[in-house]
Amino acid sequence: MKTNQFSVEGKTVVITGSSQGIGKVTAERLVADGANVVVSSRSQEKIDDVVAEIDGPGEAIAVACDVRERDAVEALIAATVEEFGGVDVLVNNAGASFMANFEGISENGWKTIVDINLHGTYHCTQVAGEQMREQGHGNIINFASVAGTEGAPYMSHYAAAKAAVVNLTRTLAFEWASDDVRVNCVAPGFVATPGVESQMGVTADEIDRETVDRRIGLSEEIADTVQFLASPASSYITGETITARGVPDIMESPDV
Repeated sequence: MKTNQFSVEGKTVVITGSSQGIGKVTAERLVADGANVVVSSRSQEKIDDVVAEIDGPGEAIAVACDVRERDAVEALIAATVEEFGGVDVLVNNAGASFMANFEGISENGWKTIVDINLHGTYHCTQVAGEQMREQGHGNIINFASVAGTEGAPYMSHYAAAKAAVVNLTRTLAFEWASDDVRVNCVAPGFVATPGVESQMGVTADEIDRETVDRRIGLSEEIADTVQFLASPASSYITGETITARGVPDIMESPDV
């Protein structure tokens, strides 16, 4: 018997920060499964290129948006509703970081990273959430990081913002449950994205997806998790943070 509980066919999905990396791969995946996807980032040119390459039964449109700007977020959601009639799923994927020790982070640097990762999530969630509660259903998928659940040396600003996203996820899941809006979070470890490649020199071509014994994953694997959370298969999950990090760090017993 064929089942379709993992399908997102016919759903309208907004994905921020989807000009490259995890967001781009997730957009491609969901369109291929029949979802209508709004691809969004600050660069109209980049998201136009993404949409031009997407192929599938679903439809994709490109809407530029800086998640730090409330007016831009409101325009993003309005364009989505105008094109597709509503918003079923919001994927808060937009994020940014840089590496520096805590004492070396300027006030402007701190505010910039918190603004994109946390305040941007606030804007998108509040605006899309209003639409979802009006229509009587919705599904929000936030992006945190292992940095936000465990801390991360030289990324204190990013880790602090992502920790707040984890807490926001759990809080909103409780507040909005009666509105039939689910809120969950994905916390990836290292993933072979263009950003990681530029900082660590590791490319996706070097990663074997079939190997369990590894500490870096692929964007496709995170897209799998997003699709699960966006689908009816996760209907009994809300307020949770799913960690996708490969082999965990465990203190081994000393040899005696």
